[in-house]
Amino acid sequence: MSGCYLDTSALAKWYVEEPGSEAFEAFVNATPERRISRLVTVELRSLLARRRRAGEVDVDYETNAWATFTTHVAAGVFAVEPIPDARFNEARELIDALPDIPLRTLDALHLAAARAMDAGTVATADIVMRTAAEVLGLKVEFFGTERR
Repeated sequence: MSGCYLDTSALAKWYVEEPGSEAFEAFVNATPERRISRLVTVELRSLLARRRRAGEVDVDYETNAWATFTTHVAAGVFAVEPIPDARFNEARELIDALPDIPLRTLDALHLAAARAMDAGTVATADIVMRTAAEVLGLKVEFFGTERR
């Protein structure tokens, strides 16, 4: 296993200043094999729009953050994994395999993608995602808080 799968909760810290952004930036800059799924592109776009609507960022900030991300994707900063039908089956199987973890749909898809990409590490700021990844035997770089 190699590379690090970056879920949206962690990757957002590279584009939106929030607690943990500095630590994540240092981590991601030191990580040569950065992997994301196509799901991240939709989730990050949604996150930026949601933060603008909530008044946390203005439209210029949102536009610049999105432009920077799409430039990074186009430049190959990340290896981007598509989400074929098989990942949906794997995500469902993960939910069944982890009955005591409140794994949400999109987090299960992230984990299925990370495993398909043979990522040895998952970077997340989500406590449930961290727990599930650890149970699955993945190394976790955690950038969130301990609270849920």
